[in-house]
This record gives sequence, structure tokens and C-alpha cells, in this order.
Amino acid sequence: MTRRPKATDQTLIELYLDMLAAERGAGANTLDAYRRDLNDYSASLAASGRTVASAGSDDVRTYLGRLAKRGLAAASVARRLSAIRQLYRFLYSEGHRGDDPAAAIEGPKRGRSLPKVLAVGQVDTLLDHAHAGLAAEEPAARLRAARLACLLEVLYATGLRVSELVALPETAARRDQRMIVVRGKGGRERMVPLNDAARRAMAEYLALRAEAKAQKSKWLFPSFGESGHLSRQHFARELKSLAAAAGLKASQVSPHVLRHAFASHLLQNGADLRVVQTLLGHADISTTQIYTHVLEERLKSLVRDLHPLAEE
Repeated sequence: MTRRPKATDQTLIELYLDMLAAERGAGANTLDAYRRDLNDYSASLAASGRTVASAGSDDVRTYLGRLAKRGLAAASVARRLSAIRQLYRFLYSEGHRGDDPAAAIEGPKRGRSLPKVLAVGQVDTLLDHAHAGLAAEEPAARLRAARLACLLEVLYATGLRVSELVALPETAARRDQRMIVVRGKGGRERMVPLNDAARRAMAEYLALRAEAKAQKSKWLFPSFGESGHLSRQHFARELKSLAAAAGLKASQVSPHVLRHAFASHLLQNGADLRVVQTLLGHADISTTQIYTHVLEERLKSLVRDLHPLAEE
């Protein structure tokens, strides 16, 4: 019987990524992140004359030690270990390895970090500065300002992931639209409500696009890039510039921080954690539980303000 040739690290990694895409519906960004982490692991093994197929538990531990020496945070090391564990679990189940060298390895201890959140007043400041740009005399500058204001209003109204936001179809801005359908991670769809401010911002932005006789596009935020729509990176840069102009620390403002603000402000105002989970598109409630500190503060204030024996 002929033995099949040994697969290269690259082949094994791509087999695993194909499975993630086909069976778990992993998106392009997720696949790119796994590919980077696993390629880094493979390169480290190659420097020691080892491969993904031949590495043992000590090789995995050595790699994790190298990451720590490189100054990677505990959370980043834990993420790399998670990718390695999942790769070996897959290779073992598919018969490419007779053992799982990462199964018994413990990850680094890490504290539970709280999400960065903007106060309601800070979000209002950002929105005010974004809308102020609509007074620009130059039509192109007005259109850019309208697009940024629309992006911000929709993001803060819905809590979308930035990848979901920039890829919204033009049909999301229909006049009578009070809910939009969003396709999230793993191809899962969810309904997200739009508030009046977001709908007005969409209408203003589309009116200015029509005035400018912009080319028709299926995307709400079209671009000349490969994807056809505005990139996450471009929006993040515009947001940081706006934050600096508004007198906020640009390093503390990002699309993801606004998503956190959406969730935290809902919880502060009495929303149920399960509802927030649905709106954010979290498959598991444990992901949403990073916001429990908001609930704890709210419960403390309720007891303080409403309990008959609370100190005055």
C-alpha cells in the first residue's frame, strides 16, 4: 500500500481554514486572523526544524514562551493558543495526527478586561461635530460629512459590527424602513431597529449623493476599492480625526468603542441582557456578559435610591 505524502504546514492550515469557512461559516476577517496566527506558529516551528505535523506539547509550550518574550499581552497569547488547539483538534479528528499535542496545555492567566466605553455626552459631542460638517460650502466636503454623520448615527443606533455597517446595502435606507436585516458572523441574520435620527441621517446622505449625481451602487457607502464599499480602516481613520477635532482622545475612540457604547447605554437605561445579546448578534450570552459591570452599577444605584433602609 502506498503511503500518502506528508502534507506541508501550509496545506494543513488551509484544510482547517476551509473547514471553518464551509462548516462554521467563518467570514473573511476571521479566516485572515486565524491564518496569520497559525502561519506565525508554523514559522516558529520551522526555525526549530519542526512542523505542525511533527510538533509535540513541548514545542507548543516553547512557542507560547517565545510570544511572552516578544511582549505579547496575555489575551493575545491566549488567542494564539486557542487557534493552535482548534487546529490540532481538527487534524486529530481528520486522521492527520494520531494525537493532540495542545489538548493539555494551559493558557496564560489573564484578567477580565472591561470594554472601553464613551459616556452619553461624549457620543453627543461626536455626533454634533459630525453634523456640523454639513455646513461646509464645498459640495464634496458636505457629502463626506453627511456620510460620516450617517455612519455614526447608524452605528450608535444599532450597535452593528463595523464590518456589518460598511457593507450595508443601499436598500437599508428605504424611507419606510424601521428595521434592517443584518448578516453577521457565521452568516447568521438578525433584525435590528433603526431610530429616527439614523433614518434622517440616511435620508440626508442619500439626498446629497443624488445632488452630486453619484454613480448608482448596491452599497449604502460605496467606494472605488476592491470590495465596492467603504473599508473598515477608512471609517476608523475618519472617526479618529473627528474625535480629535471634537476634543476627545482619538486613541480612545473607534467603531468598536461605539458598539460598546450602544450596548452599555442600553443596559444603563434598563434593557435586558438577552435583548442586548440579540441586537449585538452574539451567538453566546457569555460574550455579552462583559457588560455585567454596567448591570452591577445599575443594581447598586437602584438599591441605594429605592431601598427604604438605604443611607441618605
